[in-house]
Amino acid sequence: MMQAQSSSSASPLLAVRDVSVVFGGIVALNGISFNMQKGQILGLIGPNGAGKTTLFNCLSRLYQPSKGDILLEGESILTRPPHRIAEIGIGRTFQNVALFPNMSVIDNVRVGAHCRTNSDIVSDSLRMPWIRSTEKALNKKVDDILGYLDLRSVGHTTVSGLPFGTQKRVELARALAAEPKILLLDEPAGGLNHEEVYILGDLIRRIRDDRGITVLLVEHHMGMVMSTADYVVALNFGRKLAEGTPTQVQNDPDVIKAYLGSKDEQ
Repeated sequence: MMQAQSSSSASPLLAVRDVSVVFGGIVALNGISFNMQKGQILGLIGPNGAGKTTLFNCLSRLYQPSKGDILLEGESILTRPPHRIAEIGIGRTFQNVALFPNMSVIDNVRVGAHCRTNSDIVSDSLRMPWIRSTEKALNKKVDDILGYLDLRSVGHTTVSGLPFGTQKRVELARALAAEPKILLLDEPAGGLNHEEVYILGDLIRRIRDDRGITVLLVEHHMGMVMSTADYVVALNFGRKLAEGTPTQVQNDPDVIKAYLGSKDEQ
């Protein structure tokens, strides 16, 4: 298994530098900084309104920070529009699944793989020889991912007819098809039962270990974060409250007070 490195180590894969976001005078994020190392699973936690989703949306380019920078392999991502973020290796899933409900599982996953192809409408329409070989490779990639996530049996099923937990796996498959360097998971345990949450945590670790994908996990399910993540960053009221190993953060008095409630309240 890959060993997590300290968030302060040199040459991080992703660097969040003094990021602030202000919405009409409301400070949603206030000077957030941390590093993500390659091969790390980083958990981002905090109570409702802490700024987790705001930061997540900055990382996936849905929001533009008011100040600060976000660097992937030393290069700023802030000049890229959201639809160009997958090209540089950032993939994400959504708290509420954002699939094409009337398309099959296979076609949804193919959409994710499309950013890694060089096809265009003219070449596609003329069925150029290189397009056929590209399509063959794409089909193999999609089939491999469906097999990896145990989705082959529902490959031709329309997504809207699948259980919510299966839809979440389809969305994960679509994100993996884009071959991300960093996978952003937004509340992946939401709506899952206890057994499904346990299986998901194991799957996230396998994805990191098998595919070498770095994972940023935003999650309310504390048990899953603490058992899955190598490193944890805790936010509260838009500020960084603590960071460190799961044990360090879990035992931090400020985190206990802000996120878990004080001992008097437990």
